Amino acid sequence: MPNDFLSVIKPTASDPSKANGLKHAALPVLPVRDTVLFPHAVLPLTVGRESSIQLIQSLGEAKTILVVAQRDARQDQPDSIDLHTVGTLATVHKVVKMPNQSLFVFTEGTERVHLGEFDQLTPFMTAEYETIPELEPSLTPEAEALQRNVVSQFQAIVSASPTLSDDLQTIALNIEEPSRLADFVASSLPFLTTVEKQELLETADVSARLERLNKHLAKELEVQQLRTKIQTEVQDAVQQSQREYYLREQMKAISKELGDGDDSNKDITELKEKIEAAGMPEETKKEALKELSRLQRMNAASPDYSLTRNYIEWLAVLPWAKSSGEEPDIKKAAEFLDEDHYGLTKVKDRILDYLSVRRLKPDMKGPILCFVGPPGVGKTSLGKSIARALGRKFSRISLGGMHDEAEIRGHRRTYIGAMPGQIIQNLKRVETNDPVFMLDEIDKLGRDFRGDPASALLETLDPAQNGTFRDHYLDQPFDLSKVLFICTANQLDPIPAPLLDRMEIIELTGYTEEEKVSIAEKYLVPRQVKENGIEAVEGGEAKIEFSREALGIVARHYTREAGVRKLEQLIGTICRKQARRIAEGKTEKLVVTDAVIQEFLGGYKVRVDTEIAERTKRAGVAVGLAWTPVGGDILFIEANKMKGKGNFQITGQIGDVMKESMQAALTWVRSNAGSLGLDEDVLKDIDLHLHVPAGAIPKDGPSAGVTMATAIVSLLTDMPVHPLLAMTGEITLSGNVLPVGGIKEKFLAARRAGVKTIILPIDVKPNVEEDLTVDQKAGIAIHYASRIEDVLRIALPHSLREAVKDEIVREEVLAATV
Repeated sequence: MPNDFLSVIKPTASDPSKANGLKHAALPVLPVRDTVLFPHAVLPLTVGRESSIQLIQSLGEAKTILVVAQRDARQDQPDSIDLHTVGTLATVHKVVKMPNQSLFVFTEGTERVHLGEFDQLTPFMTAEYETIPELEPSLTPEAEALQRNVVSQFQAIVSASPTLSDDLQTIALNIEEPSRLADFVASSLPFLTTVEKQELLETADVSARLERLNKHLAKELEVQQLRTKIQTEVQDAVQQSQREYYLREQMKAISKELGDGDDSNKDITELKEKIEAAGMPEETKKEALKELSRLQRMNAASPDYSLTRNYIEWLAVLPWAKSSGEEPDIKKAAEFLDEDHYGLTKVKDRILDYLSVRRLKPDMKGPILCFVGPPGVGKTSLGKSIARALGRKFSRISLGGMHDEAEIRGHRRTYIGAMPGQIIQNLKRVETNDPVFMLDEIDKLGRDFRGDPASALLETLDPAQNGTFRDHYLDQPFDLSKVLFICTANQLDPIPAPLLDRMEIIELTGYTEEEKVSIAEKYLVPRQVKENGIEAVEGGEAKIEFSREALGIVARHYTREAGVRKLEQLIGTICRKQARRIAEGKTEKLVVTDAVIQEFLGGYKVRVDTEIAERTKRAGVAVGLAWTPVGGDILFIEANKMKGKGNFQITGQIGDVMKESMQAALTWVRSNAGSLGLDEDVLKDIDLHLHVPAGAIPKDGPSAGVTMATAIVSLLTDMPVHPLLAMTGEITLSGNVLPVGGIKEKFLAARRAGVKTIILPIDVKPNVEEDLTVDQKAGIAIHYASRIEDVLRIALPHSLREAVKDEIVREEVLAATV
């Protein structure tokens, strides 16, 4: 209610007939929207409806009307049922005609009334009415306390409100009648809704009206206090921010007067200089300068300031045009490779070929080399040697267990804590655009809901695409064609075919015993002697000495691996034992012998050739060769028979492929029983059991068919296989021997196990001649077979003299070990 129309209306004598709730003659009814007129209150009303205008114009000397609120304010032509049943008897004091033909009417409420029957509805409504007597409260302390509480809360609200006049407090204090006080306060509060005001108007009991009003006042007072608290906190924060801003400006002015310059401008200048010196492509430079201009307009306290600055710094520090600049020296590179690694002739030749091409064509695209081999053969260390030979920086990225695609290509800048991927991060560390990147364990990449890192590597490792590699964080192309990527893997099967297609595969299969001894003598022993603190001091000698014989014993009887990692661990164990002896006062030099080795490492862990000699003493046992992710290994196949009904049982945790090979071998033996000197019904009254020991280890692969057939024939003919003989190859139902893979790994595994005779498929002869050196083949008789009959002719004795000779060989092997 506008304050200009608020006034204290002195109580006048009421008509006694009205005070008793008597019915009165019909009066015009003025419907109003969203407005409730209380008794003793002056309210200006805007009358615009045609029916309401006619009502006001029809008033003569009697200026009395009934003001009633509509139930729904949206009704333009309300009917009697659209009005509340309780309204206010009002007197019209003044009518002002507005330019838009509407009327501005000043009304004063006098009494609460209850509408009766409507006499007419058009052109305006008239209705009978009854006055509603006021139920004044008794003069009790509780009533007085309630009245005072209403006044005090009303005063507090008026004081805190910027829109309510302070005169309202004085008016409320001067009203003594509880009914008039309640009506005055209700008509003065703007926060009360039309529904709440109508409820107060309809409450004839003054005590109940005051209690309801008291609740509304208490709620509003609490809301005002919360609003004041929030406003105060916001104002304090703004004032603090303004204070800091003024202080910063003062510091800038002081720094400028002292000649120190503006720090922010200095940072902008430094970043601009870095951008100019980075040598980035024109489009990237344009983007960097655009972000720098945006940064310059930002407030340093803005959250985006640090994000934008970090992005610009990443662009500025990357080696866009900074190369190692060294021309490859082929002879020097060859010396480095020979110095760091023993053997690996094919690998070294491939690296020297690359260096030679790069010397003739410096802008060549870097190849993607992939070293595949068992653990401990020197894949990762070979990458370091390549970087050293090239004179480039070296960086290693471990991919084992990586599941998130963003680790390769970075996060987009929309994410909190976004960073570039590992490729860009490592380029920043090495500070050149042509380093050697070692992507270790590429066969152990994971894949989950965060993406497929192997797919993200497709662009990185494709020489035709990585010239415009785009990291998600930078969102700018970076040329990776000068980077020499080297990947390592234990096996090729887990690597996706599209990724494998982009790489040049170089296999590192493993080492023979002689090569292990040479590697240990040249590299492992000096490193472990130094790491364990027993190296030679100036003018003296080392406190430990390993002979080739001692290293051979460790390699032969304590390890069965393709690489040299376990061998180095055992050499380190011996060195630590000597370090302990020195710490205990035994300072004399230790010469490592067989006895010392057994004292420090325990008894022999690997029986080597004695195991084969013992296991093949009985008929039905053959030695096969298997490929594993950690190198080659030997595989025993055992066959046995018992009385039965021709059943065939296979055990040993084997896969479907090996089961099929066993069935094929048995079928071939049964179909060729006559040519083998066996009864055609030899299997009719016996059960055959074929077993592959080490049953806890899963085994599968198409390379054991000939071994299974040999074991079955050996069992049925009661002829043990020749000692120290192993074989590999797959068999068909017609008896053909099929080629298999992993020949070099299998051959080296047989050599480590003390095998002296190896039977291979005829089709792998070129692989043997190409992959194996003369030294690796020395001392081993290699036989090639195209049919299973060829295998049996070589593997089994065919006379009593051969069998006796085999027995003598076995005894000699076992006696030599003892």
